[in-house]
Amino acid sequence: MKALRYFGPRDVRYETMDDPDLQDDRDVLVRVTGCAICGSDLHIYHGEGFSEDLGFCVGHEAVGEVVEIGRGVRRLKSGDRVMISAAVGCGACPSCLRGDIVRCETGSGSCYGLSSRLQGSQAEAVRVPAGDFNAALIPEGVTEDQALLMTDGMATAWYGARNADISSGKTVAVVGLGPIGLMAVEQAFVLGAARVFAVDPVPERRAIAEGLGAVALHPDEAPQQLAEATKGRMADSIVEAVGHQKTIDLALRLAGRRATVSVIGVNQDRRFDFPMARAFAMGLTFRIGTCSVQETWPELIPLLQSGRLKPQHVISHRLPLSDGARAYEMFDARQDGALKMVLTP
Repeated sequence: MKALRYFGPRDVRYETMDDPDLQDDRDVLVRVTGCAICGSDLHIYHGEGFSEDLGFCVGHEAVGEVVEIGRGVRRLKSGDRVMISAAVGCGACPSCLRGDIVRCETGSGSCYGLSSRLQGSQAEAVRVPAGDFNAALIPEGVTEDQALLMTDGMATAWYGARNADISSGKTVAVVGLGPIGLMAVEQAFVLGAARVFAVDPVPERRAIAEGLGAVALHPDEAPQQLAEATKGRMADSIVEAVGHQKTIDLALRLAGRRATVSVIGVNQDRRFDFPMARAFAMGLTFRIGTCSVQETWPELIPLLQSGRLKPQHVISHRLPLSDGARAYEMFDARQDGALKMVLTP
């Protein structure tokens, strides 16, 4: 099959590799009909990656059609249209059965496309371990684009918004307006936010946030402008969707008393100079981590079916998988308004 393979910093190639095959009775093979580049894929692209392997297939966001199932698969069959969770669990332990793969009790938790251990999904086909759990039918009333976004980005935004304790009447700030941050802006309103302040240095991204109803701010001016707009109270809930030291620090500076800061941007740094004294005095809650995608689906699916959430607005480009290397270059350089890059095998 053809796939996007990683060979070093900024070296992603469209090449042939072995077709996936069933390795366990619970495996499912899926013909990929759509995949996408996630912001966290850029860590691998930049050479910050999570493995010393070379030549593995990248990517962890995909939808497709089931083409083969193992003997132990009960819920899926050939021909089913499915969405594939970006990260996998064993699907059998009590934690996984609750949808919480972060606490997978067998140590089977993994993510596609980080190494050859679990090949990625930016390919013509992908093997899904524990397929009954790690893949799900695309529900009626949910488009393929929406399902693709639900495989990671939309779920991560929801996790971040929930972790920020957003509720009715609160003032919210979202730092970083990539696809996940923009989806968090939309979700904040659905969760009842009275005002949402959207922070990013890119004017085009701020304009999109304004179209969603947010007040857009440049990072350099955000603390002062937010203080003026809230008469010094600042934000009650902050979602940080970048993961850099400076943006996490900015998120903390936007927080008011007893606020909650939720960090969902991927951060590879081993240490962070946390303002402990200020956090103590302000009574801040600080949360950081990655979501269990499957855990978010029961809440997100009805919101999509009812039209309350319309995340597909973040899709900016559609290219064939064969142009994947160019798609990575564009996404990395933010060329031509690049936000969400969808690839079609």
